[in-house]
Amino acid sequence: MKCALITGITGQDGSYLADFLLSKGYEIHGIIRRSSSLNRARIDHLYQDTHQPGVRFFLHYGDLADSEQLTDLIYNVKPDEIYHLGAQSHVRVSFDLPEYTSNITGLGTTRIIEALRRSKVGARFYQASSSEMFGAAAPPQSESTPFHPRSPYAAAKVYAYWMARNYREGYNLFACNGILFNHESPRRGETFVTRKITRTLARIKSGKEKFLYLGNLDAKRDWGFAPEYVEAMWMILQQDAPDDYVIGTGESHSVREFVVESFAYAGLDWEKYVKIDPKYCRPTEVDFLRSDASKARSRLRWQPRVSFQELVRIMIDYDLKAEGLASPGEGCKILARKNLRWIKEYDRS
Repeated sequence: MKCALITGITGQDGSYLADFLLSKGYEIHGIIRRSSSLNRARIDHLYQDTHQPGVRFFLHYGDLADSEQLTDLIYNVKPDEIYHLGAQSHVRVSFDLPEYTSNITGLGTTRIIEALRRSKVGARFYQASSSEMFGAAAPPQSESTPFHPRSPYAAAKVYAYWMARNYREGYNLFACNGILFNHESPRRGETFVTRKITRTLARIKSGKEKFLYLGNLDAKRDWGFAPEYVEAMWMILQQDAPDDYVIGTGESHSVREFVVESFAYAGLDWEKYVKIDPKYCRPTEVDFLRSDASKARSRLRWQPRVSFQELVRIMIDYDLKAEGLASPGEGCKILARKNLRWIKEYDRS
């Protein structure tokens, strides 16, 4: 039985990755921060009573600001694979909290990869890099595209990317960067633009809100379905040699297109409900991201199956049902048709 350690396990990617690895027969250890208010909704369905036999899912208190605790945890768990997904990951928030973002998103990677080196357990290491690192670089962006970060979050991710490469080249660690373009799902945080759109739309239909407030509608992103992207993370660590990979769909759509597609699917005229609020605009904008993931397609044999339109429908269906509203029901059919059977049923309800 393989053992994996996941930072950021309570987030969108961490929870889907835990689902996926458990379906592969892994033992999972996740790091969570100690808090008086629980934030584990995405992994509640994975809970197992540790007093029962055959338990394969464990949670440990920890913090990316505490290097000693990370070293102890890695030494004691002795994972075969470490998936470092934990970060302050909201780009707009990083402008308000640049120092905290740099500490957790940037130095947090140094702490955990140095803890891995010191513990000498020989685990394979996955660093969650981001398409935001490309920033103002012209699309399409591939592994050879120079980085031009346009936010404190992106700058911290560039630092973390190079730390992973330096530890790979300097200490011969099996350290890989997955440069993932935007990936969304019903588990996406409610302050991220895609989920903000789908959730607010559902609340508008239920009469709980009147308008959807957004910033830059013209920003273009390469949007995919998060469960498929965690499969790519796993594939990256199964290769014979460590390397870095861009993961994306190769298509770009604007925020405006996401809005139009969402409201049309729900049967509403978006122009009646969407308003622009400058406070949601960034001081420095990333205008156009589109991946060139040909390396991942050829070497990993990975390619996306869920289209942009299907992604929107999956998310809208989920949020309409969460509000107790009838939905067109295409989302469930799409998941079944794409054979994504390992996704837990509560996302299909």
